[in-house]
Amino acid sequence: MPASRHTDTTDTIAAIATAPGRGGIGVVRVSGHDLLPFAAALTGKAPDSIQPRRAAIADFLAGDGIAIDRGILLHFPAPHSFTGEDVLELQGHGGPVVMQLLLARAIELGARLADPGEFTRRAFLNDKLDLAQAEAVADLIEASTAQAARSALRSLSGEFSHAVHGIVARLTELRMLIEATLDFPEEEIDAEQLLRDIDAAARLAQLRADIAALQGRARQGAMLRTGLHVVLAGLPNVGKSSLLNRLAGEERAIVTEIAGTTRDALRETIHVEGIPLHVIDTAGLRETDDAVEKIGIERTWQEIARADVVLQIVDARAGVTPADHAIAVRLPAGIERIVVENKCDLAGLVPGRFEDAERAGQVHLRLSAKTGAGIGLLHDELLRVAGWAGHGEDVILARERHLEALNLAAEKSALAERQLRQIELCAEELRLAQEALAAITGEFTSDDLLGVIFSRFCIGK
Repeated sequence: MPASRHTDTTDTIAAIATAPGRGGIGVVRVSGHDLLPFAAALTGKAPDSIQPRRAAIADFLAGDGIAIDRGILLHFPAPHSFTGEDVLELQGHGGPVVMQLLLARAIELGARLADPGEFTRRAFLNDKLDLAQAEAVADLIEASTAQAARSALRSLSGEFSHAVHGIVARLTELRMLIEATLDFPEEEIDAEQLLRDIDAAARLAQLRADIAALQGRARQGAMLRTGLHVVLAGLPNVGKSSLLNRLAGEERAIVTEIAGTTRDALRETIHVEGIPLHVIDTAGLRETDDAVEKIGIERTWQEIARADVVLQIVDARAGVTPADHAIAVRLPAGIERIVVENKCDLAGLVPGRFEDAERAGQVHLRLSAKTGAGIGLLHDELLRVAGWAGHGEDVILARERHLEALNLAAEKSALAERQLRQIELCAEELRLAQEALAAITGEFTSDDLLGVIFSRFCIGK
């Protein structure tokens, strides 16, 4: 790793590492240099009696010698710890007052309160984790589905980093071979012959294919993190609230025959194959003199503007009416629209999927929110819009910056392939592709970016 990765911090940091509130156990974590005297002052134990990585029952003492709590002391000497520094874990009873007293005592002994993510940042700076692994720590904590948690754990174990390092290593080797003609012009190496000898075209094509495969896995993982924002829109009384209830599996929205019952957006998150779908039920779109309903309709259009996909709900008994068409033409360009013909049971129609003959690619579904018939078709369409390929065991829980880096690497490697006969330009594009990928794992990362990344972590992590 570059020398800039290593930290020269000398201060000791401390924080409560367990969640706020009451629990059976609470943990205060301390990280710094030479913490045996610190542990001795806190517990009254002789420093040489504190064994590395061995749990010991201890009284945690206040400055006047009175016990704050009795719990377990663990000492992890540097460099064999999470942060790469000396680490203490003080496991006590999980009451908020006890934890705050123990944290205050640690600060009294010379520690300072850790910044958000500072423990993980020190692990990164001390080469215990690369940047992609460090981000996976936060992703694992924040995972909203089992699939997202498994993907985060794979990244934490280094699977994402290993894939990136493999591509970077082959990019570096190809650069080295191509740049040979630039570094040693007196040797009069024939460029065309060199490219044939090193099979540059095939190597570059394989690199592009590998980057594209990694992009696909990362896009799937990004969807696991952020989910899909789905807005239910349409005329009043077409069954938007009934569909929300059916998707949620419980009665979340009030359903009546009275038009205009839904006045404000109602949100519910469901999971389909591990993908979070943030479904938003909205007020029916129509002309009205009701001041409150007008506000609800304005908010409906605001939600539509932020949507990833709009489910335009229509009554299957009437089909797509002129009023429905008027709504469709107002939908923002670029937002995917799926027409859902609800109440097919009342219309005597069979649930199904078909494409609009007049608008190629425009998907229509027939279903019944009341009976649940055809709901599986809707799940499939939403997964299609999300780009979910249904092979979640190899996805990478990627962040936006990872996607941007992969996109840049793909762009630069494509330019390198087009400029393969112009060796100077090809080598430069390969260098830029390499730097873009290396930024994922933190080999080329600005301090400002590190500050942004780690500031979003929990305190104590």
